[in-house]
Amino acid sequence: MKRIIAALFIASLMISAAAPVAEAAIDTYQYSYWGDAVPSPNAYKMEQVIYGDEWSNGRLASPMDMFVGKDERIYIADTGNNRIVILNKEFEEEQVIANFDNSGKQDALSKPEGVFGTEDGLIYVADTINRRLVVFDTAGEFVRTIGEPKSTLLRPGFQYAPIKVAVDKAKRILVVSRGSYEGMMEFDDEGQFIGFIGTNRVKFSPIDLFWKRISTKAQREQMEQFIPLEFNNLDLDEDGFIYTSTSEENSNRPIKRLNPSGADILRSKGYFPPKGDIGTLKTGSNPGSSIFIDVAADQAGMFSGLDSKRGRIFTYDKDGNLLYVFGGLGSKQDNFRTPSAIEIMDDRILVLDKDNGRLTVFEPTRYGSLIREAVTSLYHGKTDQSTAAWEKVLQLNGNVEVAYLGIGKSLLKKGEYHEAMSYFKLGSNREYYSEAFKGYRKGIVLEHFGSIVLIIALAVVFCLAMMKWNRRKVKGQHFQEFGIIKNPFYTMTHPFNGFWEMKYEQKGRLKLAFGIVFLLVIFTIIKRQYSGFVVNFNNPNQLNSLNELTFIVLPFVLWCVANWSLTTLMDGEGKFKEIVMATAYAMMPLVIIYLPQTLYSNLITGSESSFYYLLDAVALIWSAWLLFTGTMTVHQYSAGKTVVTMLLTLVVIGIIIFIGVLLFSMLQQMISFAISVYKEISFRL
Repeated sequence: MKRIIAALFIASLMISAAAPVAEAAIDTYQYSYWGDAVPSPNAYKMEQVIYGDEWSNGRLASPMDMFVGKDERIYIADTGNNRIVILNKEFEEEQVIANFDNSGKQDALSKPEGVFGTEDGLIYVADTINRRLVVFDTAGEFVRTIGEPKSTLLRPGFQYAPIKVAVDKAKRILVVSRGSYEGMMEFDDEGQFIGFIGTNRVKFSPIDLFWKRISTKAQREQMEQFIPLEFNNLDLDEDGFIYTSTSEENSNRPIKRLNPSGADILRSKGYFPPKGDIGTLKTGSNPGSSIFIDVAADQAGMFSGLDSKRGRIFTYDKDGNLLYVFGGLGSKQDNFRTPSAIEIMDDRILVLDKDNGRLTVFEPTRYGSLIREAVTSLYHGKTDQSTAAWEKVLQLNGNVEVAYLGIGKSLLKKGEYHEAMSYFKLGSNREYYSEAFKGYRKGIVLEHFGSIVLIIALAVVFCLAMMKWNRRKVKGQHFQEFGIIKNPFYTMTHPFNGFWEMKYEQKGRLKLAFGIVFLLVIFTIIKRQYSGFVVNFNNPNQLNSLNELTFIVLPFVLWCVANWSLTTLMDGEGKFKEIVMATAYAMMPLVIIYLPQTLYSNLITGSESSFYYLLDAVALIWSAWLLFTGTMTVHQYSAGKTVVTMLLTLVVIGIIIFIGVLLFSMLQQMISFAISVYKEISFRL
């Protein structure tokens, strides 16, 4: 009983020590490899805010979409005013399209939510309420309309409501229609409907799928249907690829980059997928994942997504690495109330705010300009210029890990493998680190090939000599005696005989068992801290040697106590001392394998890590087998009863932990109550 109480107390302390600590929110931040929001300088600052008061045709009202042409003319879908506003690059009103002559009849736009300008001067407008596309020329004169499509490809009851439009280099007209979960609608240059492109995958719960499978037809008709999520926006990059966004929560791919056939080719080689805020925001006024409502393609493969949940703008490079985050919701001039659209004009970022009825123009700070220079320089092969820019970025912010990655890529291209390895390690990128290490290792092998071959040959000769000497030593012996020290090693390969000798021939020692546990703790600490970078995913800032007691000593103590408590009631012959020794001896494979495994991990690349993980699996399976045979031998159980006992032991461990947490919680409440009473008495006196 004393042992159980002691185990409960230790469990309570370790569980309480592992409790997470809340962190303060950071306004301007960037995510590290470990998912922590780290402070970052602001990459963009507000240049100006435009309401349209100075325009001759009045201010904006609920603007929903925007497009910037190559001539830097800005097209705004001023939805609330039923018009299209065209600005020059100085943000002066140049033209307004609202009412027009349609084949001799007066016509007008009604709540247009999308606009796009082509290189040959045509302006495409998604006239949402009128369920059509309207095409104008450069002068704003009516050209034609593209009405509601008629096709057998459309489902019965489909309601055509175009909200976004774009035209690619092949003159295909791409339309996002509200409620069109089949994908984007594709029209040819004549306005004929071709089909759908880029359909999103269906998301569903396995439990819901199970119930649908076993339900009747009538029941299935009443259930929620599994349908893909519709697109809410699109944009074309300089290469003609289509960027799209969806409003799906908790998605790893809310932003996609589609090729002409509709396949998603967006690269996601960053620490996290390009999905905005990492899924750790559980509290606050706007909890949950980011909700992207628009995406804008930028130069050099960069792209920016607009998050309506928190009003943030997230910019990524072509590989999906997060470069910077800025913006937010609020009443300040550089914040938004309801952001609705984003566009890129040279190096400036333009954002429409629907509820505030305004256009906000952001210009890059020195920090943002350096990041953009570094990314674009590397994209165009200017490695020296890129490295210089990244080094200046690091002077402003040492937390931007993508800068280390950028410098490493430049060094890798120049063949400076060892220096590149150190930067890739700082940038926490194992793929590029492996590539640099492969080149560095090849150079070392070629330089010291003779010495390496000699060392391997001497090691092989030494091993063969030791094996031959050992055979000669035991030759002619009918029975080989193993001492107390050798018993754990003998037990690894002869578990039944080894555990029998431990129990009945007094070959086991508690000091030796505790020594094995101590060595396992030491080797585990070494493995967690000094394993090769390509297989070591432990956060160095969170490594604590004392925590290994939680992962090794605590399970060891709980297993021994639970097994002893249970087998006492199940006619087990094992004493508590024997259970402790058998459990410790079962850990020997972990002790034997961990150290050479750690050394091996520092000599491999990421593609060669399979054998490393195989050693982990072998050690765990071997230890589990030894624990099984040790439990069966110590308690003299059958194989079936041993399996049942081990499973019940896990259940008892869960009960002990639950009781321990409950006792600790009650103890905390009692202490809090006593402190409150003491403060009250002190106040009264």
